[in-house]
Amino acid sequence: MNTKEIMALALELAGLTEVPSDSAILVAGENIKRVLVGVDMGTAEIMLAKELKVDLVIGHHPVGGTARTEFPEVMKRQVDKMVSAGIPINKAQKVLAKKMGEVERAGHAANYDQAWSAARLLNMPLISLHSPTDILAERAVEKKIADKLGDNPRATLQDVLDALGEMPEYQKTLAKPVIRVGSPKDFVGKPLVIMAGGTNGGVDVIKAYFEAGIGTTISMHMPEDVIKAVKEQNIGNCIVAGHMASDSVGINIFLAALAERGIEVLRMSGVIDPK
Repeated sequence: MNTKEIMALALELAGLTEVPSDSAILVAGENIKRVLVGVDMGTAEIMLAKELKVDLVIGHHPVGGTARTEFPEVMKRQVDKMVSAGIPINKAQKVLAKKMGEVERAGHAANYDQAWSAARLLNMPLISLHSPTDILAERAVEKKIADKLGDNPRATLQDVLDALGEMPEYQKTLAKPVIRVGSPKDFVGKPLVIMAGGTNGGVDVIKAYFEAGIGTTISMHMPEDVIKAVKEQNIGNCIVAGHMASDSVGINIFLAALAERGIEVLRMSGVIDPK
């Protein structure tokens, strides 16, 4: 396989028709048989890849290039997610705008060429692959929770934790799923899994979800200001499933598809081996 075919496979699995702004083929490659994959991949990992004689490095979090500079654009996907939860589209756009601005300003100041230039100098094929595997993770977790909770109107937050605990990535992680707002016996209400869309939408987005009738959010991570705001709002509950484990859920679905095509996979830097 080549890098174009590998990217196309990720898009197909995620149901995408074009490469999202937080993903990119940064250094193209051909005849790829062995890949090194990690959640966070930088210059050191690219040098290690050369030492390990792999044919491609795949970084989940944007490694550089346009995957860094155009990252905020992928956050617009959150508008569709909010609308599906019952938030009016005009309100969804407004509540997301503040966080998008913060992310854009931070990204504008970042060094988008550090790891990317190392890959070019070493002639090491490099891909950033973010949203496609986040979408795969979101779908997998949604299905697991739906299967576990069913139509039970009195399902609790502990039931959600139990559902996550049946997935190998959450079983093996050192950072287990936790309840950040609520308690184990609290009712879930209407659950919402938020694991795609670039990054956390911020205080205004999460509050809008609860105002629209969501009872519990299940996300990869949640900053302190959001936790504080949800507690003050006193409507919903928040479960943080864990960053590395949740990223690994989606990444492993993609890596299984690569393995089926004869590609040898080496996991590192946060990717949990489900076996």
